Amino acid sequence: MAAVVHVNGKILTEEHATVSVFDHGFLFGEGIYETLRTYQRRPFLLDRHLARLRHSASLMALDVPFTDEELGRRVGETMAAHSALDEAYIRILLTRGVGDLSYSLSATPTPSLVIIVKPFVPHPERAFTHGIPVVVVGIRRNHPDALNPMIKSNNLLNNALAMQEALRRGGQEALMLNQAGQIAECSQSNVFLVRRGEVVTPPLSAGLLPGITREYVLELAADLKIPAREAQLGLDDLEAADEAFLTGTTREVTPVVTVDGRAVGDGKPGTITRRLLEAFRGKWM
Repeated sequence: MAAVVHVNGKILTEEHATVSVFDHGFLFGEGIYETLRTYQRRPFLLDRHLARLRHSASLMALDVPFTDEELGRRVGETMAAHSALDEAYIRILLTRGVGDLSYSLSATPTPSLVIIVKPFVPHPERAFTHGIPVVVVGIRRNHPDALNPMIKSNNLLNNALAMQEALRRGGQEALMLNQAGQIAECSQSNVFLVRRGEVVTPPLSAGLLPGITREYVLELAADLKIPAREAQLGLDDLEAADEAFLTGTTREVTPVVTVDGRAVGDGKPGTITRRLLEAFRGKWM
C-alpha cells in the first residue's frame, strides 16, 4: 500500500482520495501544509509543526477548525490505517475549501483537511557520509512583500522552479538568494555555514521559512556549546566557509560538499556538521 489519505474525516486509499476541482487549494493555491516524518513511529516535533501550521493560517486569514489534539488524533488514525508502515512520511494540508470562483472569503465557509501518510523513504546514507552537491539558482526567493515565506503555502511554484533548475544542473538542492542577493534558503531546506568553528544561518528577515529542524539544530548547537548565530550571508561568505550543511524534516543535517562545482572547505563533511548530525540522531533514532 503506497499511501493512506484522510480527506475531511474519511480515511481512504490513495486511488480513492479526491478533492473537488472547485476547492480553492486547487483553483487558487489557497492552502497551507506541514511535512513531518516519524522516528520510532512518533511524529517528529508535531507540536511545533502544528504551531507553524496555525501561524501560516493566521497570515492568510484561514480558519483552523481543529484543536491540536484533534489533528494529532487524525494523524494517528491515518497512520493506524496503513497496513505496511514502519516509519511514516506525513503531510497535513489545509485549504480554503470548496466554493464559487471568487476570491471572497465568504465563498468558502468550510476548510478542507487532507492528511497523507505513506512509508518514509530516507535519503541515501551516502548523502550524510559523503555530502551532496548544491547549486545557486537564478530563481529568487519570493519577496516577503509579494508572498510572505512565513506562510508554508501549498503554492510551491517558486520552490519547484528552483529545484528543477538545480536538477538540470546536477545539484541535489537549489540554493536561493533573495532580491538583495543575500542567501535565503534552499528549495526544500534551510542552509547553515560554518567558519572558524562558528555556525551561522540567515535570519528570518532574509525572507525564509522558519524551519522546524533549523530551530531544533540551533538548540542542539547551544547544548553542545557550539557557537551559533543568525547573520546576513552572501555568496562571498559561502566561498569562505569551512563547512556547509542543510536542515529539514527529511534531510536532518545534510553536509554540503560542493556549490556550483566548487568545494566547500576541503570538500568533505566537516567536523561540526558531523557532531550536529550525530547529536540529532542520538536524540531521535
